[in-house]
Amino acid sequence: MQAIVLAGGLGTRLRAAVPDLPKPMAPVAGRPFLAWVLDRLGEAGCERAVLAVGYRHEPIRAYFGERYRDMALQYSVEDTPLGTGGAIRLAAEQVYEYPVCVLNGDTYLELDYRAMLEAHERARTSMSVAVCHVDDVSRYGALELEDGVIHAFLEKGRAGPGVINAGTYLLGAEVIARIPAGQAFSFEQQLLVPRVGEIRPTAFLAEGRFIDIGIPEDYARAQRLFSHA
Repeated sequence: MQAIVLAGGLGTRLRAAVPDLPKPMAPVAGRPFLAWVLDRLGEAGCERAVLAVGYRHEPIRAYFGERYRDMALQYSVEDTPLGTGGAIRLAAEQVYEYPVCVLNGDTYLELDYRAMLEAHERARTSMSVAVCHVDDVSRYGALELEDGVIHAFLEKGRAGPGVINAGTYLLGAEVIARIPAGQAFSFEQQLLVPRVGEIRPTAFLAEGRFIDIGIPEDYARAQRLFSHA
């Protein structure tokens, strides 16, 4: 399995806690948060990951180098911000095996990657999305599901429990080809939301912990959880 890890986040909401570092390098229990994310990928048998980086990418490369444990690392560097879609398309130039796993370097998800890949192949789908249950969907936006297929990505603001997009995907080459090359593009808002009916993504439920360190409260929660790891 190969992966693209989106690791170019600026971390503006964490600036007080993590000054002048890209968000995936935020220290959590004595290690960059990205190290915890890559640990799970490596344990799942991922042999190669392309880190999609931009702002202040030098600390990432200096820390992780060209190999992390048994996983080869390559770097896709944005000269200007390309958004999630543009970053995926640029990084995909270094991918030669599909489906490719795409995930966020600032989100930790306890996910059985191998089981997700097996389900993806059984479904013969071009795209699978890891989803998870949360107590309050208002921060993320909920999903509308039917028979294991995502029919709609609902806007943020709705409160209460529900199923959300956990930000980890398996993408076929045909989905990557829908992203325009060399320009800023939102994978979620410009592809997933308007084209969900055409793509018909398959949902794969992740039942473990989900931590997005994009806000200080969850960053503090990550410190508590990983201090016992």
